Amino acid sequence: MAGHKVLTNALDQLKLASEKLGLDKSIYEILKEPKRSILVSVTIKNDDKTIGVFQGIRVQHWDVKGPFKGGIRFHPNVSLDEVTALAMWMTWKCAIVNLPYGGAKGGICCDPKKMSTTELERLTRRYTSLIVDYLGPHRDIPAPDLYTNEQTMAWIMDTYSQLKGYSVPESVTGKPIEIGGSEGRKCATANSVALCTREAAKILKLKLKNATIAIQGFGNVGYNAATVMHQIGCKIVAISDSSGGILCPNGINPERLYLHKVQTGSVQNFDNCTNITNEDLLASNCDILIPAAMENQITEKNADTIKAKIVSEGANGPTAPKADKILFEKGVYLIPDILANSGGVTVSYFEWVQNLTRTHWRLEEVNSKLETRIVETFHEVERLSKKEKSDMRTSALMLGVGRVANAINTRGLWP
Repeated sequence: MAGHKVLTNALDQLKLASEKLGLDKSIYEILKEPKRSILVSVTIKNDDKTIGVFQGIRVQHWDVKGPFKGGIRFHPNVSLDEVTALAMWMTWKCAIVNLPYGGAKGGICCDPKKMSTTELERLTRRYTSLIVDYLGPHRDIPAPDLYTNEQTMAWIMDTYSQLKGYSVPESVTGKPIEIGGSEGRKCATANSVALCTREAAKILKLKLKNATIAIQGFGNVGYNAATVMHQIGCKIVAISDSSGGILCPNGINPERLYLHKVQTGSVQNFDNCTNITNEDLLASNCDILIPAAMENQITEKNADTIKAKIVSEGANGPTAPKADKILFEKGVYLIPDILANSGGVTVSYFEWVQNLTRTHWRLEEVNSKLETRIVETFHEVERLSKKEKSDMRTSALMLGVGRVANAINTRGLWP
């Protein structure tokens, strides 16, 4: 049911952008359906000798601008509707930052927290083998997502390479550096969230030094966003994970909190902090809110409780369309996911280029290229927003959907 709601949100956004752009109805009909949806039954031997059967999904939305690109997630709530919505958002995201990719997404419906490393490896390799005919460096290039990481990508790359008979590092991105990964990839999504937040703060004349920040989610994006914002002088006053959250008006040290979570399994019960719920976190007193957890967290039911001046979306699809309208009318400056968190796919593109050319860029070069692209794209979306007198999400969608629609019209349909 949650996945269906997420897909409804994505389709509503596509319809809004299509109407604002005045697109031909046939283009809208093309874009609202993915080019290909792959469902597989992933069967593995568990450590206790029983057989586990899991549903695997890969949705390839549209590749009119280049090969499919998108993450693979492991989560109990993975569904076809959810993955379809995420693949659609990836199409717009790649187009917004002018990457030669189309959008895709994948996932396996499982609970990785209850699985051993060996079980996860067997699951990953089996899934890869089942969809390998639809993958490849010029066809579909996976990357990490929710509860997957660079180790997962190493398994996918190795499985793909073993089946091809030679090493193909450019078949995935988000790999460990020692097998072709890029400098700066792990923090790339958080860095783009921080860069966009910085540019929005300039527009609002909000000083980031001692600005208060609440972050929902303490995975890769949430932790790294907290670290980056803390390093530039912001005060992290609230953080949450799937078990709940903490509030600390005096500020939270992200590295100390990370060690606490590793030891206890939760951010809660941290020194000198008050335990709160995820709902409390969203409504907390802060200058900047970074939703970096799951989809559909800010809805028409709680949007009016948001007190932040800036909402910078680290997660995919955390805000429902009706909530967008409420936040815009309240004067909240919302930086949409397809812009704010596009650093991940941007540095994935850099990694792919390095692999194709068998080169390796220094961290400074990667971060410089990332900053240039993200800042330019932010202000392109901002200018369109001012011109259209719309919120940032609508203008970002117009930019992304418009570029994909133009590519379809230019290439035409064969036969």
